[in-house]
Amino acid sequence: MSGQIIFVPTPIGNLEDMTFRAIRVLKEADVILAEDTRTSGNLMKHFEIGTPLKSFHMHNEHQAVGYWVSQAVEGKTIAVVTDAGTPGISDPGFLLVREAVKNGVEVWCLPGATALIPALVVSGLPTDSFAFLGFLPQKKGRQTAIKKLLEETRTVALYESPHRIHKLVEELIALGGGEKEISISREISKKFEETIRGTVLEVSERIKGKELKGEMVVVIH
Repeated sequence: MSGQIIFVPTPIGNLEDMTFRAIRVLKEADVILAEDTRTSGNLMKHFEIGTPLKSFHMHNEHQAVGYWVSQAVEGKTIAVVTDAGTPGISDPGFLLVREAVKNGVEVWCLPGATALIPALVVSGLPTDSFAFLGFLPQKKGRQTAIKKLLEETRTVALYESPHRIHKLVEELIALGGGEKEISISREISKKFEETIRGTVLEVSERIKGKELKGEMVVVIH
């Protein structure tokens, strides 16, 4: 019997966001590929999941893809998790899916936790059509990417680190986007969850001098 590869979302904050199905799949899998085995190990321990964990991250993904697809071809069920949220969304996974599809391996993705959709819903900005940009380039090509998103007619959603959020807001203003409506959500599903809304200029004033923690989802009209 051919095996399968199953992408399993894990909580981005509140552990109650873990689904019954996700727990069952992780317990029944032959192996779990984890972005960070230490982080995922704590989660598995909490839910009493004893399935072997193997490292699978951006630094070894290219080398490991062939092996894990061959294991699935031989009949193994392989579960894939990231540190938090849905694997394959701004996290390792795309190469594994592509190779699995080429080799006729069934690939599934369970519905579950992701930061993108909750942030988009609570932004108060149009959700009928949107573009997701993942993380913007840190250096080369960053200004070009920001100019393009300011020309976008759809709502734009992207991820940003707390270390660069102030820089992003300043860049949006410098490139003529000061009057754009923006929403910044952080710590989604955690104790200190917060969403800051307004024009880019208004939000710039509200966050000036503040140390914002946690991964950010930025939504721009």
